[in-house]
Amino acid sequence: MRVDLFDFDLPAENIALRPASPRDSARLLLVPGDGAMEDRIVRDLPSLLRAGDVLVFNDTRVIPAQLEGMRGEARIGATLHKRLGLRQWQAFLRNAKRVREGDRIDFGAGVTAIAGPRDDDGGVTLDFEGEEPVEILLERAGRMPLPPYIASKRATDERDRSDYQTMFAREDGAVAAPTAALHFTPDLTAALAQVGVLTETLTLHVGAGTFLPVKADDTDDHRMHAEWGRIDQDTADRLNAVRAAGGRIIAVGTTSLRLLESATGEDGVIRPFADETRIFITPGYRFRAIDGLMTNFHLPKSTLFMLVSALMGTEKMQSVYKHAIEEGYRFYSYGDSSLLLPE
Repeated sequence: MRVDLFDFDLPAENIALRPASPRDSARLLLVPGDGAMEDRIVRDLPSLLRAGDVLVFNDTRVIPAQLEGMRGEARIGATLHKRLGLRQWQAFLRNAKRVREGDRIDFGAGVTAIAGPRDDDGGVTLDFEGEEPVEILLERAGRMPLPPYIASKRATDERDRSDYQTMFAREDGAVAAPTAALHFTPDLTAALAQVGVLTETLTLHVGAGTFLPVKADDTDDHRMHAEWGRIDQDTADRLNAVRAAGGRIIAVGTTSLRLLESATGEDGVIRPFADETRIFITPGYRFRAIDGLMTNFHLPKSTLFMLVSALMGTEKMQSVYKHAIEEGYRFYSYGDSSLLLPE
């Protein structure tokens, strides 16, 4: 399938640089499969869902995985994206041509790492020196890894340490936030519980590869990045029970959706899962686990816009995004949201 089918023009002014405040005041575009779009706000969710539905959140926690350092006289930027061992991570490097295997990079604050071999995804293995856990080192020397479309327009600041973290964040390991869940507040989740909407959590550690552009001309030639996820037996059992009782499984974010689909067999049964997934969802995919998706607005020609097009139809999503742009919806990680209900 041609990648340019998923292209669209997005004015720069539609890109959000800060989240809505309060979080649940963000706009929400309701997109039913058989009806007209509706302009709502996230706080309307209790009236848009049904008792017995379940919202599935990703409880991964973003770590301050962006580092700035020196290799001799060369300035090197590093974004960690995948843990390989206790002190070893894969990282995407800025100015990578100045780094060779065996070089030491000094990230300041007593944090150093030795560059290892390059990997198939274009990154470099970093072996951190010393005895402290890498998470401690990152708290000392790292910055929150804002997406490039935000970081290119303003500096990361202390406010991002809370803004770029969901209320469900618990499991350290992500280098990008599961941004659909940024819109939720304790008041909103309480209101959802009052009307009988259930909540569940799973874990998918979002990698920096989520921001990589699709460079191929055809989707068949794109190699998806790997991310590690886990669904335990009890969570799988409860989700299967929701479906058996006639409730809908609504993924909050494409990360939750991708893990659910990875853990679900052709029979529609969700099973325990603890592994990497490279699932790449494009039009023609038959969804097995989910009945809807709450998600922010994605980049042109991205794997995530391909995913929502698979759920709702490419022509439909081009129309949805045209409406969102014309109506001034805010795009990307800190932007507004949509609720996609194909049936």
